[in-house]
Amino acid sequence: MKKLLAVILLALPASAWPLTVSVYHTSDVHGWYGSRPAKWDKANSTRTIGGFAALSSLVKADKNPHILLDSGDTFQGTPEGTLTKGMATVKLMNQLGYSASGVGNHDYDYTEPNLRAIVAASSFSWLAANVYVKETGAHADYLKPYVVIPVAGKRIAVIGLAGRHTATSTLPANVKHLEFRDEPQEAARWTQEVKTAEKPDAVIILAHFGFGGDVYGTADISTWTFTAAQTAYGTLPVARASKADVVIGGHNHFGMEKGFYDKESGTLLAESHFGLTSVSRIDLRFDDATGKLEGATAELVPLWVDKTGEDAAVTETLKVFSAAVEKEMGTVISESAADLGPSKAGLDSDIGNWFADAMRRQSGTDAAFQNTAGIRSDLKKGPVKIRDIFQIMPFENTLVKLTMTGAQLKSLIADNLRGGFSKLQLSGLTVTFRQTPEGPQDVTVLRGGREVAPEEKLTVATNNYLTTGGTGGKTFNEAEKSDDTMLPIRELLLKDIKEHPVKAAPESGRIKRLE
Repeated sequence: MKKLLAVILLALPASAWPLTVSVYHTSDVHGWYGSRPAKWDKANSTRTIGGFAALSSLVKADKNPHILLDSGDTFQGTPEGTLTKGMATVKLMNQLGYSASGVGNHDYDYTEPNLRAIVAASSFSWLAANVYVKETGAHADYLKPYVVIPVAGKRIAVIGLAGRHTATSTLPANVKHLEFRDEPQEAARWTQEVKTAEKPDAVIILAHFGFGGDVYGTADISTWTFTAAQTAYGTLPVARASKADVVIGGHNHFGMEKGFYDKESGTLLAESHFGLTSVSRIDLRFDDATGKLEGATAELVPLWVDKTGEDAAVTETLKVFSAAVEKEMGTVISESAADLGPSKAGLDSDIGNWFADAMRRQSGTDAAFQNTAGIRSDLKKGPVKIRDIFQIMPFENTLVKLTMTGAQLKSLIADNLRGGFSKLQLSGLTVTFRQTPEGPQDVTVLRGGREVAPEEKLTVATNNYLTTGGTGGKTFNEAEKSDDTMLPIRELLLKDIKEHPVKAAPESGRIKRLE
């Protein structure tokens, strides 16, 4: 009887079998390849989380057929990532068997030729359907618009989209010859083209932009009422324009606990946070009888090592990178008597104040500005290693000195007060403002307790990202005088902390939101 049943089951068509294909998605790894203590989690501060070895162990334990995808910003952020200019990322993603990656803004940080080298070394496809060469109108030849991945008898189409923000969210000079076209329009065009030409069983859009509006951290958004910003830009309008089955975002460092099913488009949205501490698992369920896609669900899975384990082979790969980097990065150069972290209010922060103060000390200027998003880590109390400064400032930015008027400084600061939060950290000045629905009002810039007059001229230090078209830096183009010193800011920070060990957190309250 058992033999007869086996024969009957084998004779059934493949479409009669229930099938779930799991899609594991990462994004914004930023070079955080290994596991580390979850110091940011008060309930689990000594518990170990994250990394490719944990991810590999989790995926290998899955009995469902599966694929691995990433949405970009793969390497910029740690010494292991930046010193290898992304090649460590490629080796690890090749080892895990990724099928595709979107291209992130920071994947261009070491220029387009370096990204080409990364793509050439990858055993998987890099995707961006909306990146074109301005001069010719041709698609960027090292990026594929889409790829069709065969898995368990199904054909899963994955379309890539870069964010339009890439034009100003990497060093603008690196991408000035490229055009990043409208995401929803390109999503609709390529989804239709893929469905017509390839007739896939499911369509996934892999994007390096996320849910619209200022969203951070991790959340279940199933009960949210969306703002105008959330419906005007980001993955939601892409879903509604394309009606793809799944749209997976990145860039915002946001995590969706359960994804979000958009009834208007019939699309599941997901995002996977930052730093490879979590992975989105998206299950594509295919109907037993017809074999057609029945639906999809998403879950954000934290990579707690005590639950996932760690793949020994991946751990060995990591040891090779870490040993080479640690010879230099493990050197203790100073001491900090305080923890310097971000601002809970979204204004000036301890780490931002220290960073800007160091720039001002080393440049000898009246004031200094650093973009908040360019500060990528905290500084912990205790011995300070080269690695700590490298992780705070992983970018190859140089120090620029300018001469600016009080009116220009006021305009610069107002431009960077968005939604009541400051996109700039500063030194040598204090700022007050009132936040209104129309934007910041009554912006006052003071130096030494005295308001800076509109015509008064001050010397200013900042970075070359902001002065060459980076997000928030347009007012720097109005400066009377601008001189790129070509001095790497990271080197100046290393020099400063050796000369001025942190004795206490810098004076706070430099940016005040008035009631």
